[in-house]
Amino acid sequence: MKLFPIKGGIHPEYRKELTSEKPIVALPIPSVLYLPVQQHMGAAASTVVKVGDLVLKGQMLARGQGVVSAPVHAPTSGRIVEIAERTAPHPSGLPMLTIVLEADSKDQWADLPAPIADPFAESTQVIRARVGESGIVGLGGATFPSAVKLGLGDKNKLEILLLNGAECEPYLTCDDRVMREYAAEVIDGARIMAHALGAPQVVIAIEENKPQAAEAMRRAATVMLDVAIVDVPVQYPMGAERHLTQAVTGRETPARKLTADVGVVVHNVATARAVHHAVRFGRPLLSRVVTVSGNGIREPKNIEVPLGTPINDLLGFCGGISGPIKRLVSGGPMMGQPIVDTAVPVVKGTSGVLALTGEEVNERPSQPCIRCGTCVSICPCGLVPVEMAALIRNERLEEAAAIGLQDCVSCGSCSYICPSYVPLVHYFNYAKGRLNALDRERRKSEQTKALVEARNARLERIAQAKRDAAARAKAQSQNSDVNKADA
Repeated sequence: MKLFPIKGGIHPEYRKELTSEKPIVALPIPSVLYLPVQQHMGAAASTVVKVGDLVLKGQMLARGQGVVSAPVHAPTSGRIVEIAERTAPHPSGLPMLTIVLEADSKDQWADLPAPIADPFAESTQVIRARVGESGIVGLGGATFPSAVKLGLGDKNKLEILLLNGAECEPYLTCDDRVMREYAAEVIDGARIMAHALGAPQVVIAIEENKPQAAEAMRRAATVMLDVAIVDVPVQYPMGAERHLTQAVTGRETPARKLTADVGVVVHNVATARAVHHAVRFGRPLLSRVVTVSGNGIREPKNIEVPLGTPINDLLGFCGGISGPIKRLVSGGPMMGQPIVDTAVPVVKGTSGVLALTGEEVNERPSQPCIRCGTCVSICPCGLVPVEMAALIRNERLEEAAAIGLQDCVSCGSCSYICPSYVPLVHYFNYAKGRLNALDRERRKSEQTKALVEARNARLERIAQAKRDAAARAKAQSQNSDVNKADA
C-alpha cells in the first residue's frame, strides 16, 4: 500500500528496548481495588451497588449515563466496602466518586451474557450493544466509549477501519506486546468492529520499529482478504488518528471534523482485543496491559493489570523505584500526565506508568524565544506555535484560537524540539482549558438569562391574565348596573 507523507513530526529517543522483549505477565489480584465511576470520556457512570454488597467478577458496578458514557464492572469477586470521593488518577488530584472493592481471593465469575457465536450474521446494533454494555473504551488513551464510535457508520459512508498499532510514544510497548502475543484476537476483534461500522476493509498500521508485531499480525491475517497490514514510518506523532489516517490513505481531515467524515474510523489494537473478548465470550473490560518502565524502575515490565489496582502495587510488582526520580507519569512521556499520588488506581486509559530520572526528563530553565522557527517546521498540524504562545502570554486567547489553537493535538513536539526550552504545550493546554471555561461560563450566563427572560415573560403573562380578568369583571359589573338601571 502506498504511504503518504505527513507534516512535521520529530524523532525522540524511543527507549522501547527497556520492555519490548518483556512478555506480558499477569499481576495477581490486589487485596483492594479502587474503581472510579468515570474512566472514560463523557458522563460519569451511576452506581448500582451499595456498601456491603457481595459482587462477582464481571458484575456491573456502575451503569453508563447518557449517550456518551460507559459502565464499570468488578474485576474480581468480593465485597463493596466503600463508595466515596477519592483522589482521581488525574493531574488535578481532585476527588472522584470511587467504588472500593475488597477482593475475596475466589475470583468467582458472575453470569455473563451469552457469547455471540457468529457476530458477522448479527446486526450492527447487536454488536454495538454488546460493546457498550461491556464498558469498552478507546484503550489508546482517549477513552472515548467504543460503542458510540462504532455508530459512526450510521451517518457516514465508511470505507476503512484503521487499526492503530503505531504506538509512537517513547517507552510504551503494551500495544506491541498485545500484537505479538494476541494477534489472532486483535484481528478477530477488528473484523467484528468493521462489520459493526459497515466498513469493507480493515487496515492495521504498525510503525517500522515493531517488525515482530507486524509479522505476527500478518500471520494471523493470512487468510483474511479484508485485512491489510501496513508498515508506517517511525515518526512521532504518527499514532495521532488524523495523522495516521493521512499517512495511510492520503486523506486530510478538515479542521473541526472527524476522520469518519473522510471515510475512515480509527481504533486502537488493544480495543480490538477487548471487543473480541466481549463478543466471543461475553466478558466486560476488566483489565488492560500496562507498560511500567523508565530508568527509575528496577524491573521494567508489560503487565496485564486488573482495573482499580493502585499504582503502588504496580511499582512493587516491578521491584519498586531504583533511586531518585524526577517525574512519575501515567501514559507516555510526550502526552502523559503526572501522577500526583501513587495510591491512585490504574484505569481504562492507563497505558503506561513511567518513573523518569532527571537525565531522562532533561528539564532546563526556560529562556527567551530566539525566533528560530523550529517549532513551526515540526508542528504536525501546520500551526505556528511561537505566535500562539506569544498571544497566550498576553492573555489574547481569542486571537490564539483564531490562528488554530483548538487544532493543536498537544503532542508536545514543539516543546521537545525548542532550543530555548519554552514549555509551549503548557501554554496551549492552559489556553484551551481557559477558553473552555470561559465558554462554559458564557453558556451558563446565556442559560441563566434565558431562564430569567422566560420567568419574566411568564410573570407578565400571569399579570396580563389578571388584568384581563379584572377588566372583564369590571365590564360585566358595569353591564349589570346598566341593566338594573334600565329595569
